[in-house]
Parts: sequence; C-alpha cells; structure tokens
Amino acid sequence: MTTGHFALAACAEMLWRDRPIEWRASRLKDLGFGVGLWNWPDHDLAKLEATGATFTIMNGYLRGRLTDDVGAAELLKTARETAHVGKRLGVQRLNLHGTGLGEGGLPVQPIEVVTGAMWLKARDTLCRIADLAEEEGVTFTLENLNLPVDHPGVPFGRAEDTLALVSAVNHPRLRLNLDLYHAQIGEGNLIELCRKSLPWIGEIQVADVPGRCEPGTGEVNWHGIAKALKAMDYSGPVGMEAFASGDADTALEVFRNAFTV
Repeated sequence: MTTGHFALAACAEMLWRDRPIEWRASRLKDLGFGVGLWNWPDHDLAKLEATGATFTIMNGYLRGRLTDDVGAAELLKTARETAHVGKRLGVQRLNLHGTGLGEGGLPVQPIEVVTGAMWLKARDTLCRIADLAEEEGVTFTLENLNLPVDHPGVPFGRAEDTLALVSAVNHPRLRLNLDLYHAQIGEGNLIELCRKSLPWIGEIQVADVPGRCEPGTGEVNWHGIAKALKAMDYSGPVGMEAFASGDADTALEVFRNAFTV
C-alpha cells in the first residue's frame, strides 16, 4: 500500500506463523500491504498467485555466492530460474546476499576473510546478474546483513559493502535492499546511511533493535527516520521484515503509523 509518502509491505513469512502462507498473503492484501516472501520452493505458487496480492520482494536465488567461479555459476543459474518464478508472481524485486544462507540464516559456506580477489569477483558476478536482469526484465537487490547477531561469516554483509558493490556496478536493474535492522546492529547512523545510499536504494526494510519486532519495540526512532526519508524525497517501498511482539494486525498498524508522514 502507499500511505502518505511510502509504499508499505510486510514479510509474510514472519507474521501469523501458524497460518498457511497464502492466507497470510491474502490478509496482508486485505490490510493494504504488499507481500514479501523468502524462498519460493517452500510454497504452492498457484495458491499464492490466486491471492492477487502484490508481491514486493522474494529471495532471488536458491544457491550460490558472489566470491568464486563455482559459486557464481550456481548463483546465476538459480537466479535465472527464480526470475521466471518472480515474473509469474509479479514480484517487484528479487533479493540476493553475499552467499547462500542455510538453517537459522547462517551462511552455507562461511567466509571470515574477504580478499581483494573476492571483491573483484563479486563485482563481476553482480555485473552478470545485472545483464541477466536486463534480459529477463526483472530487478535484483543486494541486501546487507548483520554479522554480530544473525549472520556471522557472510561476506559483504555490511551496508558499507553492499553499497560499494551496487554503486560500482551502477545498473538500474541492480539496487540495494537497505535493511535498517541489520544496519543498526552492525553500523548505526541510519539516517546518514540512507542519505549516502539513496541513489541506489530499491527497497528499505525495517525491524526494531533488539528483538527484530515491529517499530516501537526497541531503540530506533522510526518516525524520525520516516521524516528524514521524506525530506530526502525517498518515496519508494518500505517493508517490515519483523516478527510481531504480540498481535500481528496491531504490529502492522504500528508500522503503518510510524511511516505515515
């Protein structure tokens, strides 16, 4: 939904977790929100399609990594497969990470030291992703992740890293998924981070810190960030990728209010 200045969405995977995913997508649609998804093989695509929901973002690959030839080949292969699924569902953005994530969000292949050669390979891989996106008519995003709490061992996890890579490729079909929950844990200074990243942002994601629940449950001044984003003329998507601290409908209303400016 667009409320005030932003197009609001929420991650269906993290809300009403005792309900089928298609029920959650329909509920978000009824409440006026776009729908974020994680990995598409976990779901019945026909049932999701039938909801008529607006799918805003979904994981854009199944396996692979940015840092080496073998990982890049697997990333590109599964990204193309996912692009076809994304077009079927009308997904607006297909999301990438520095490496594939496994159980609990931990990297399938942890990388503790990122070398100069890995940086160059990552940029090359993302250039190839941008070419693929152009061919398929889709948009990919690269998401920052936090290393101290949720995703230790993920290469290019910091927002500083994802910004460096996406700005170096500088292609309209490769954008940032700027996750402010992860950035608050790893880097802070969120308003200035948004300002630096603004030309390359495809989506902003939010959850409060600590706890990864809806805005207002932690330390971040989300309404202040919303006002700053409006002042920067950002009017794009803001997605709540957060658990509900209590009732999910209430959590979504709190999110809506925080980003109504």
